[in-house]
Amino acid sequence: MTVVLAIDQGTSGTKAIVVDAGGEVLGLAELPVRPAYLPGGGVEQDPGELLASVLDAGRQAVARAGVAIDVVTLANQGETVLAWDPATGTPLSPAVVWQDRRSESVCAELAGSAERIAATTGLVLDPYFSAPKMAWLRRNVTREGVVTTSDSWLVHHLTGEFVTDVATASRSLVTRLDDGAWDPGLLELFGLGTERLPRIVSSDEVVGHTSAFGGHVPVGGLVVDQQAALLAENCLRAGEAKCTFGTGAFLLANTGTSAARSTAGLAASVAWRVRGETSYCFDGQVYTAASAVRWMQDLGFVTAAADLDTVAAADAEGVLCVPALAGLAAPWWRPDARASFSGMTLSTGPGHLVLAVLEGIAAQVAELGDLVAADLGRPLTRLRVDGGLTRSRVLMQAVADLMRVPIDVYPSQHATPMGAVALARTALDPSLPLRDAVNAWEPSTTYEPRWSADRAADFRSRWRDAVATALTEEAPQ
Repeated sequence: MTVVLAIDQGTSGTKAIVVDAGGEVLGLAELPVRPAYLPGGGVEQDPGELLASVLDAGRQAVARAGVAIDVVTLANQGETVLAWDPATGTPLSPAVVWQDRRSESVCAELAGSAERIAATTGLVLDPYFSAPKMAWLRRNVTREGVVTTSDSWLVHHLTGEFVTDVATASRSLVTRLDDGAWDPGLLELFGLGTERLPRIVSSDEVVGHTSAFGGHVPVGGLVVDQQAALLAENCLRAGEAKCTFGTGAFLLANTGTSAARSTAGLAASVAWRVRGETSYCFDGQVYTAASAVRWMQDLGFVTAAADLDTVAAADAEGVLCVPALAGLAAPWWRPDARASFSGMTLSTGPGHLVLAVLEGIAAQVAELGDLVAADLGRPLTRLRVDGGLTRSRVLMQAVADLMRVPIDVYPSQHATPMGAVALARTALDPSLPLRDAVNAWEPSTTYEPRWSADRAADFRSRWRDAVATALTEEAPQ
C-alpha cells in the first residue's frame, strides 16, 4: 500500500495530509501562516514561518496517521519568490507573495515587450507572476544568493536539491510555453540573465529524498497548488474546468496537450507533465476571495467566514461591490484597481455589504467563465469547485446564478493536496497511468441556477458598469 504525505503550502496556511492507496486520509494537520499586507501594495511572508509550518504540519500529520510514509509531495503557491543562500539555505529576503504589486514599475518598463512575452510564455505581463518580483528583489533588496520561487527553497531544505517543477516554472514570464524551458532572451529582458536557476523537473519525477518526516523517503510529484486541484477534480480532458475559492479564486480549464495561447486575456500555462506528455490549461484569477472575507472580518461586518451566510442580506438592494482589494486580473489586468461600493443609501446595512462582496466575487468568476468559453469556442456546461469558501451557500449560489451552469462542490477540503497525491503516485510507480492515480469522487452538493437569464444578464451589466467606473477613477494620470 502506497502511503503519501502531501503538503499544501498556501498563502494563509499549510496543510499536510497522509493518504493511503484508496484515497483515505489517515492523518491531517493544518497550521496558519500570516502574510503581512504593507503600504504600497506589498504582501510578504516570513520564510522561516513557511518552512516551520511545512515541517511541523508534515510531522503532525504523520504522527496522527500512525503509519510509515512511502513518499512526500509538495504543492506550492506558484508565484511567491524569495532570495536565499544556496550554500546554507538561509533566506536573504522576505518571501514576496503572489499578491504583491510592488513590481508594477518593472512591468511598466517592459510594456513595449508585452506582446513578445505573451507569445513566448502564454502569460500577460503583470506583477502577479514571479519574474517581475524576482527582478524587484534584485533591484531593491539583495544581489546575493539565488532568487527563486518558494518551492525551490522548501524542496532544497527537504532534499538538498535545486529544482522547480514545470508547472511552477511556467508561471514565471521567463519560460517558453511550448517546451517549458527557461528562455535566455526573456531572462535578459528582466535583468535575470546571470541568475543561477533551478533545474525544471516533470510532475512525475522523484527529485530527491528526505528524512524530515521519519525514515528516508523519496520526494516527488511537485506541482503548483491550482494545477493540483485541477487534477484532483478529474479535469483531465480539454474543456473541463474548476475554480478554487481560497485566498483568491482561481478558475482553470484543461486545454489538452497543445500549447494554445489565450485570445481573451487569460493566462496559459503548463498544467502538468507526466510520462513525457505535457498538459496545458487556461486560468484566470480573482485576487481577493477569502482575503476579502478577512477584510470584512477586520471591519467587524462578520466575526468569521462561517458567519457569511447568516449575516448576508437576502437581497443587496442595489448595492454593488467591485472587490478589487489587490487589483484586478483578467480581463482587465489592472494592478492599480481599487475596491469600490456603489448604490448605497441610508438604509444600507452590513448584510447588504457582505452580500455585495460575495456577489462581486461571483461576478468576477462569471467573467472568467466567459473568457474560458471564448477561448475554448464553446461554453462551459458546469464548473467544479473546491476551497474553504465553498462552505458559503450564498456565494456558491451566486456563482451558479451568474454563470448559469451547475456548480459541483468537491466533497472534501483537500483538493490541492489530493492532486499532489496523484502525482506522487505516478512518481513512485512509473507504470501507473495518471488517470488511475486520481481518486474518483462525487459532488457533495450541486448548485443549480435559480436566477433567470434576464436577471443574471442585468446584474452582470450593472456590475461591469461599476467596474468601468472604478477603473476610470483609478486611471493613471
